[in-house]
Amino acid sequence: MNVTFFNTKQYDQQFFTQVNEEHGHELQFLEVPLNAHTAVLAKGADAVCVFVNDRVDAEVLHQLAHAGVRLLALRCAGYNNVDLSAAALLGLPVVRVPAYSPYAVAEHALALILTLNRKTHRAYNRVREGNFALNGLMGFDLHGRTVGLIGLGTIGLVTARILKGFGCRVLGYDVKDSAEAQKIGVEFTTLDSLYAQADIISLHCPLTPQTHHLINEAAIAKMKAGVMLINTSRGAIIDTKAVIQGLKSEKIKYLGLDVYEEEGDLFFEDCSNKVIQDDVFMRLLSFNNVLITGHQAFFTSDALHNIAQITLQNISDFEQGRVLTNAVPLPAATASR
Repeated sequence: MNVTFFNTKQYDQQFFTQVNEEHGHELQFLEVPLNAHTAVLAKGADAVCVFVNDRVDAEVLHQLAHAGVRLLALRCAGYNNVDLSAAALLGLPVVRVPAYSPYAVAEHALALILTLNRKTHRAYNRVREGNFALNGLMGFDLHGRTVGLIGLGTIGLVTARILKGFGCRVLGYDVKDSAEAQKIGVEFTTLDSLYAQADIISLHCPLTPQTHHLINEAAIAKMKAGVMLINTSRGAIIDTKAVIQGLKSEKIKYLGLDVYEEEGDLFFEDCSNKVIQDDVFMRLLSFNNVLITGHQAFFTSDALHNIAQITLQNISDFEQGRVLTNAVPLPAATASR
């Protein structure tokens, strides 16, 4: 199939080209993101492959369908950027990569926790300047601390296993029961109970209407004073302005983010020679107890190879008329044409 990739970097081209030797598709890589202005570039493509920050709303989907695109392939797990109702009306299947490397994201969440706790990022800069003073670098033992995980899917379960290895007590909340989580030793509880008990809260849930701004002013008020908050899932699960108030009041003592609700104009790009116009994001950066990485939790060689393999297999399955095991369910009420 002819596949047009939007929003690609050098590493995307490298891994997809390597894996495509097994599939034999014709790949076209574009650096521009997909939106209403660039959708015309998909003309002649059988399938379009997009990433988390591409805009795939109704207008874009209509343009893609008009251009002859027959499949939308996401090279990521989340699909909150896709208008699924419009895709259903157009009869345009949507496939994704539901799990590429849960270890990559879980391990990055732990990296944020450890860095914030032991302040290794600050210590690194001090030592480079010849400053070996320890004042301001004190951390705490993770062993014996209580960590609350919101979301116990594949990534949440891997995170739980790692935390249990550190000797943490792990609380968990999810809309579904998990026998595997119970085997690991996760204590299921309510959100309110998790907020009240957890020294560290790590988010591992998808972005849905129910989880949008789940961490808001009311939720923060229920948390322990001095809590550490970690988000490696989706930015809009956190109400950023409410979290800033939590930081100012010192209710939140540590904040680690790999995602940000308005990251679309920032992440994956070099903005070092620009004036960043997002005042909320710049306010976050002003806190010395906030650590932000640019949506890199997924970024390991293992994960990128798996993403390429699963994405191209999804496309091959569609081409050969096989069952699309990684299809995103489309709204039933609007799926008929």
